[in-house]
Amino acid sequence: MLSLRNTDHIYLYSKFTDMRKGFNGLSNIIISTMDLSVTSGDIFVFINRSKDKIKLLRFERGGFCLYYKRLERGRFELPKGFGERKNIALTSTEMMMIFEGVSLEKRGQKVRF
Repeated sequence: MLSLRNTDHIYLYSKFTDMRKGFNGLSNIIISTMDLSVTSGDIFVFINRSKDKIKLLRFERGGFCLYYKRLERGRFELPKGFGERKNIALTSTEMMMIFEGVSLEKRGQKVRF
């Protein structure tokens, strides 16, 4: 079961990914391309070219967890800056908005004190 906390560090890989990649292939992307530690407990997000599949990779105490979602209709909306950097840092709220299909552009978080 996928649960995100406000303290989670979430990184979206900013290039399209071959969804045939598994634990080892995605780990190699994290280490060599994103320059991050795969065993840090952070969540790493990968999206395919047609934007209808998403994978999340996380290292937990016992080993790696891989979450995979395929949409029957529609596409995942990507945040601004996709394709321009190695990775994009996301909040848990932004990740859930992407995962559930809520528009990132038309919605904004109000300032709270």
